[in-house]
Amino acid sequence: MDFVAIIPARYESSRFPGKPLAILGNKPMIQLVVENISKALDHVWVATDDARIFDAVKNFGGNAVMTSKEHQSGTDRCAEAARILAREIHFDVVVNVQGDEPFIQPEQIECLKSCFSDNTEIATLIKKIETSDELFNPNRPKVVVDDFFNALYFSRSPVPYLRGEEEQKWHVLFKYWAHIGMYAYKADVLQKITILSQGKLEKAESLEQLRWLENGFKIKVAETAHQSIGIDTPEDLQTALSFLNSTKR
Repeated sequence: MDFVAIIPARYESSRFPGKPLAILGNKPMIQLVVENISKALDHVWVATDDARIFDAVKNFGGNAVMTSKEHQSGTDRCAEAARILAREIHFDVVVNVQGDEPFIQPEQIECLKSCFSDNTEIATLIKKIETSDELFNPNRPKVVVDDFFNALYFSRSPVPYLRGEEEQKWHVLFKYWAHIGMYAYKADVLQKITILSQGKLEKAESLEQLRWLENGFKIKVAETAHQSIGIDTPEDLQTALSFLNSTKR
């Protein structure tokens, strides 16, 4: 199968305007994302709605495509970019990596790629939860999987409920999975899921992937040992700088 990575990157952000161009290790953050993904894939494109990001990507030798400012999600932006790119290159699967994931590992891309067979529709990553704090953190979505590593449900709550056991011991007594928010989709499936109406489960949990499950799409999962470090605020950037400096020692 042929894969293309599309990185949705918008300039406007209520918590961190211009985030993709924030400097991290003497490079714009979006450049680090592109460089790390390029270690695993030949075709890597940034999908943006802003000329400043487009020009920055072109300046460091990357590929960029302009998309609408009206998109409500990164998935929608990826879908438009995929329609544009399909006129120029062939691909069977679109890998969606957020533009604020500068420490993405090539191994994570390989894990996503390994999920794909003829009947795989969507794939994503999971990581074993190691602490009680992580398990009960509503900002850390959890995933319930079946015996064949298909996602059954995503929730901000600890699922399943471990009846009769002390909550602080749940993560020791049961294998809970955290969701790592990067996806890959068959090209035609990506176009289908972006025209779906928002579902009741998605509204309840504020998790877009529940819309896909509600509509009968299967989500394959693969385990990764790497924890993603997303950057949502200027404070997160300082944490990322500290992490980057520690890896250079």
